[in-house]
Amino acid sequence: MWFIQPKQDYVAQMPWKHAEEPALMSWQIRARAYNTFVANILFVIFFIICLGVGVLLFSISEDFISSLSLGGGMFLFLLLIAMSMTHQTAIIVYRLTDKRIEVFSWKPQIDSVKPVMKWTAIGSGVVVLFLMFIDPSFLIAAIGPVGIGIVSALMGTSKNYQSLVGDDQHYEIDWKNTEEVAVWRQRSVIGLRFTYHNEDGFSYTAYKTLYCQKQDLEARIDFIREKLPNKPYRECKLDVDSDGAFAVD
Repeated sequence: MWFIQPKQDYVAQMPWKHAEEPALMSWQIRARAYNTFVANILFVIFFIICLGVGVLLFSISEDFISSLSLGGGMFLFLLLIAMSMTHQTAIIVYRLTDKRIEVFSWKPQIDSVKPVMKWTAIGSGVVVLFLMFIDPSFLIAAIGPVGIGIVSALMGTSKNYQSLVGDDQHYEIDWKNTEEVAVWRQRSVIGLRFTYHNEDGFSYTAYKTLYCQKQDLEARIDFIREKLPNKPYRECKLDVDSDGAFAVD
């Protein structure tokens, strides 16, 4: 599923735009690159809704096995869908050179969820078909496999669709334009502040985020402060989202 990803050396696989520049530091990480507090609250709400739907479907049939198959199966199916929305993880790959930081990131959910849903629909459909030979009342339990199959088919196969759902991103961060370095130790996030100018003349400041493993955070901080010795440094909470972060004083 989305939380089980193969261990690969993505750093070596990325089509780096500035591969001619020697890498001074590089790493990859799988992270929930958004406000996890809000997402966790939504998951609790979805869990209650999924449980309610499961209990409702469980009470439809008088046969215990049929009720358990329908109610329990639908509860697990809806729960997986809820988790795919509230517990998405992004794979982020960083390459730091003397001039810039180059970043690739994507959400691999589309590659892992669809095959699992497809084979779950097929496997559960075979089981339901077998049970129907024993008792025709199990026909109602076919709603689950059919629903999973339909959702899997609707997810699409085009590369543009997968890129959109996967939220593929590639961007660069120039060292020379950095205004400030901020660190949020609770989530092991380093923020580099920049000023952005819109076409309408409006300007705002925000942080580009570097997600780190907890055990590597100090080494990343030391390296970045060495690269930016004259830039202000502070530690604070960062209100993160998919596009960056804002400092919370």
